[in-house]
Amino acid sequence: MSTPKKQPTQQEKKPQQAGSQRRYPPELKERAVWMVHQLRREDPGDQGVINRVARQLGVGKESLRAWVNQADIDAGARTGVTTDEQARLSELEREIKELRRANEILQAAAMFFGAELDRRRTK
Repeated sequence: MSTPKKQPTQQEKKPQQAGSQRRYPPELKERAVWMVHQLRREDPGDQGVINRVARQLGVGKESLRAWVNQADIDAGARTGVTTDEQARLSELEREIKELRRANEILQAAAMFFGAELDRRRTK
């Protein structure tokens, strides 16, 4: 006698997310960065701080490394594009994309109406 196969639930059907797609709460990011900075102040020569903090908090070590680097950039301790600057750049890129699309629509409309006027003149 065979047992019926169990149908997978909706949760079981979902593919597992890659680590890079996981979202962490901002509070966790802030705490993790604070912990790294605090431990580095206590022992500047310790090179395993990020790995230990990442393991303790259950976050990816490369994610934590990126958060610490971005916090250093935002604080002016390291060169790079700040979070605010990146948000502004993204906003401007979206605006440029939207304006280019509007421009294409207007050019197409101008060509259509120009052709329509030429057709009416030849009648």
